[in-house]
Amino acid sequence: MKFSYRLVNVFAESTFGGNPLCVFENALGLSDAQMQSIALQFNLSETVFIFPSTTATARMRIFTTSHEMSFAGHPTLGTAHVVRDLMRAGDELTLECNAGIIAVQAQQDVWTFTAPMQGMPMTHPCSLPGADVAQMLGLQAEDLLGEPIWVNTGTDQLLVPLRSVDAVQRAQPNASFPAEWPQSRLGRRTAYVFAWDQIPDDQHQRLQITSRYFFSKQGSVAEDPGTGSACANLGGWWLAKQRDLPVAIAISQGERVQRPSRLFLDVYQDRRIQVGGRVLDFGSGVIDFPID
Repeated sequence: MKFSYRLVNVFAESTFGGNPLCVFENALGLSDAQMQSIALQFNLSETVFIFPSTTATARMRIFTTSHEMSFAGHPTLGTAHVVRDLMRAGDELTLECNAGIIAVQAQQDVWTFTAPMQGMPMTHPCSLPGADVAQMLGLQAEDLLGEPIWVNTGTDQLLVPLRSVDAVQRAQPNASFPAEWPQSRLGRRTAYVFAWDQIPDDQHQRLQITSRYFFSKQGSVAEDPGTGSACANLGGWWLAKQRDLPVAIAISQGERVQRPSRLFLDVYQDRRIQVGGRVLDFGSGVIDFPID
């Protein structure tokens, strides 16, 4: 059995920027175990497998190296980019995932998805005091802008607002992070740290934010170069904190792992959250999968 795949970079401003993604064009015939093994083989943050859908343009299943995810941001945009080319679907399409139907639209190679949440985002406090969270991130309690909080607009993650971009850049999870860090509902240990970089004078300009996303991977700590689901959760945090609407934000992420990423976040008066970024093609290939 031969299965074709494509490699794309999501939230990329250059050839080797953004968050890399592998998308299998047609996964019919692959079992869950085989998809999980393929995701581990490619060893990317996520690998996507496309299936036909009766309710959307296509169905996608998203696998990390260890488990399947109900929703993730950069896989949604990268998959939409591939589906548009495969199916001649145009610039507006829908993707079915385990979290629901995701609407996606494009302007050339810049794709935007609407977060799958309905109404207000789900939030709950962190089980650890803020000072302990700061210590685990290699920071001081005074670096925190507010208490860390779990936010879920499609998948839950721990958001940690910081007082300065310098604090974001200094963050470095210590050795206790994988073992003691609070777990999400999916059993993942994550931390999305962010701070305002620039507040524009012109209301038509985007607010500039710098962020980093840490997660536990095979007993150690990894850093994601561009995290669309966390960006959507930043929109959920904005709503939960009852900040002014609408708001347009540009997020810089990934510089510390040599994969600079640029994400665009819009939160509207009706509480819609949209996340966007550029998707660039990188390569393609075929795997030969033996039939057991």
